[in-house]
Amino acid sequence: VHQAIEEGNCCFGTIDTWLLFKLTKGRVHATDYSNASSTGMFDSYQMCWSGFLCSLVSLPLSIFPQVENTGHNFGSIDPSIFGVSIPIMSVMADQQAAMFGECCFDVGDVKITMGTGTFMDINTGVKPHTSLAGLYPLVGWKIGSDVVYLAEGNAADTGTAIKWAQELELFSDVTETSDMAYSVSDSDGVCFVPSFSGLQAPLNDPRACASLMGLKPSTTKSHLVRAILESVAFRNKQLYETMLRETHIPITQIRVDGGVSSNNFVTQLTADLFGRKLVRPQHHEMSSLGAAFVAGLAVGFWTTREELKKLQNADKVFLPKGAAKRGTARPSQEYIPVLQSWERALRRSMNWSTLAAAFWIS
Repeated sequence: VHQAIEEGNCCFGTIDTWLLFKLTKGRVHATDYSNASSTGMFDSYQMCWSGFLCSLVSLPLSIFPQVENTGHNFGSIDPSIFGVSIPIMSVMADQQAAMFGECCFDVGDVKITMGTGTFMDINTGVKPHTSLAGLYPLVGWKIGSDVVYLAEGNAADTGTAIKWAQELELFSDVTETSDMAYSVSDSDGVCFVPSFSGLQAPLNDPRACASLMGLKPSTTKSHLVRAILESVAFRNKQLYETMLRETHIPITQIRVDGGVSSNNFVTQLTADLFGRKLVRPQHHEMSSLGAAFVAGLAVGFWTTREELKKLQNADKVFLPKGAAKRGTARPSQEYIPVLQSWERALRRSMNWSTLAAAFWIS
């Protein structure tokens, strides 16, 4: 790398930077503020690459891409690729694009994407949120002079846990899992901790292990599946409570997307635990839609964000138990003992690498 830097041959960037560079045949080396802020090497408070962080890894700022507005004209695709020159009017990071696709334009709007992992984002307005619990301050988008910030928490192993259960042949088709969970009244005391990649905010323990606890001779596949799905909702609750406690921002709406959001058991339990209405759109993959919305605004296909809101179509609205039409209620109390048991299992799964090392040495 150092040799490439000395030869003027080294460029740093993200996947979007590389695609932009290739599509323009090397004419454009750029990214947008949303992608830059997701690298961990961008100072979201100063809105520039962090000279301090770059110096720690001995990277000169000259190799970093130019940072432009999210809805900027990034040049055109070289005509030799598709036979015609196509303007590139939008570059946007994954979760920020999903947030825009969900039309979460106002302070207090929350989006939960449940895919391979869970990403929970809240619109914090014109100020980045400084977190003590591990929420990440992101630039949501910068369009013109307007900058919108998000605070993001994530759980890494949402879809991963479900896929793992499928590979163990607990079920054959993922669409079966919601009915399997509802087929039993509870998980029979089984707790699953979804931490194949450690635990993120608010626990922030990279040494935590995934675990199944409370197994009995009476445990069935349906109990195991229910415990796994419950763990997804329990992690959602942890992130949600962290967000409420840290940001002090009143929640205006909560929208869910991503493949796992199609699981009615997970989404309904999340609504019950939050005591809030959740809205699931007809299309679960919102990142591409958000990037398209930005591009459409940039070329004048749409003129206002209010037009985009009118395009939203809900697949299903999940009301918490006991909620009025406005969609708020007291969080479900019946799950408190189950949640407490799960939290005990969570604590026993933490610092596993350290414990295992100590056992090996002894």
